[in-house]
Amino acid sequence: MKTFAKSIICGAIAVFTGLTAGATDRPIKITKKYLNFPISHAQSRKVMKFTVDGKKERAFNIRLANAEPEYWVFYDMTQFKGKTVTISYDGADEGLQKIYQDDKIAGQDSMYKEKNRPQYHFTTRRGWINDPNGLIFYEGEYHLFYQHNPFEREWENMSWGHAVSKDLIHWQELAVALDPDDSGTMFSGSAVIDYNNTAGFNKGKTPAMVVTYTVDGHNKQVQSMAYSLDNGRTFSKYKGNPLIDSKEKWQSNDTRDPRVFWYKPGNHWVMVLNERDGHSIYNSPDLKNWTYQSHTTGFWECPDLFELPIDGDKNKTKWVMYGASNSYMIGSFDGKKFTPESGKHYFSTGTIYAAQTYTNIPDTDGRRIQIGWARQSHPGMPFNGMMLLPTELTLKNTKNGPRLFSKPIKETEQLFEKAGQWSNLKEGQANDKLKEYNNADGLRIRTTIKLSHATSAGLNLFGQHIFDYDMNNNTINGTFYSPDDMTSMELTADIYIDRTSVEVVIDNGAYSYAFQRRANRDNKEGFRFFGNNIDVKNLEVFKAKSIWE
Repeated sequence: MKTFAKSIICGAIAVFTGLTAGATDRPIKITKKYLNFPISHAQSRKVMKFTVDGKKERAFNIRLANAEPEYWVFYDMTQFKGKTVTISYDGADEGLQKIYQDDKIAGQDSMYKEKNRPQYHFTTRRGWINDPNGLIFYEGEYHLFYQHNPFEREWENMSWGHAVSKDLIHWQELAVALDPDDSGTMFSGSAVIDYNNTAGFNKGKTPAMVVTYTVDGHNKQVQSMAYSLDNGRTFSKYKGNPLIDSKEKWQSNDTRDPRVFWYKPGNHWVMVLNERDGHSIYNSPDLKNWTYQSHTTGFWECPDLFELPIDGDKNKTKWVMYGASNSYMIGSFDGKKFTPESGKHYFSTGTIYAAQTYTNIPDTDGRRIQIGWARQSHPGMPFNGMMLLPTELTLKNTKNGPRLFSKPIKETEQLFEKAGQWSNLKEGQANDKLKEYNNADGLRIRTTIKLSHATSAGLNLFGQHIFDYDMNNNTINGTFYSPDDMTSMELTADIYIDRTSVEVVIDNGAYSYAFQRRANRDNKEGFRFFGNNIDVKNLEVFKAKSIWE
């Protein structure tokens, strides 16, 4: 989650150690749902602390605007309603006095309509997001937790944001699930349902949702957990934290991102934990006591490990281990040790990072669904970062053996309405068909092109390569790609265009990539197929609906 943030992480714990003598206090009796905060990046970060009944409840860094704010952020104060919260601020009083409470978020009337707001990708209402965390299906809801800074659009104050969905497309954003505390900030992790009450947190017939996460603080990273008995709406942190403190073993601060799942053949829990130079395996009977088992080198951050059938045959399965960069190995797993048999491979590149897959999806569904974070910005917006479309992962036999394939889930079909379909076009004819869509906010385009020469060919949008296939060098947009049919002169691309992003799925999921949409303003061509005498065998255009309407 976090390599780019190491330069500022060393001061993260300062927000919990108290305030200077010059701090300003402001008591507010909470009668509304939200506190709204004015933000200006012209101001340096200062420490803010919430105190209720003499007890410190929250502490974080924030850039309060002394004059006109660039934008507003908010915090859900429902849990403090009826109480007086004393806000202590280690900065100028002008900004502190601008804070106000309301049942509406500042700017709510224009939310999701902002110029650079993606229209069918998940973004947070305000603030920064990165790694998806704790992806789990439970009681009809898909939970999306994620790394989150509620207090500005840049990385800081790592917390767990939270949203839920019935269909993985339309999302309801909830209150922050895990806030920083005296032990540190809340880094990435995973979620399980403890149906057998192995940890002892269940209440009656209600099983606990248990999240395991990394705490970054005090010059090291440790693994901790929390549990919820109300479908993830509120969490209690385990009083026996931390669960694992492995700095001494590895002589490294980089021990993070626990991925936990139940291993049925061994009747125990498995944790895959990134430690220093790869992924370690730990076992536990109760989610509390963990025993180190093995280590696989060659990965960095955000591990995942899961079993998939090959070509849908449940009698032929392999295990897949991967890390934050989406490189993966295929092998076997006995509950204690992963044994690689091939790799490292990749199936997706570009802005995708730290992708995770859902747990607890019913066997009647059986899909392995992944969501990845898109490392891209949204200029001028009060939010930053987004999630890519949910995709289904499958293992298919290829000429090189089993490989991962990735395609957007079937639920994405509801987003698109067909606008046109044509076949057997020449380059110029296809370009004419696309002219009316040059400035569309959101589109899906499916196309198959056939090359007549082994040279560069593809599709541009205002000078930016959507795909540029060089069959001679076997590259797409500069990344190596060889079709399973090595002599094929055809390429199929399924293209998803949103306001700020482009996702491209090649050859029915064999390879995919994502990038930030950046039009060349000096280029007036819009969509343009290019290449040496190419044929556009198929061209389909779909208009996109907004998930926010």
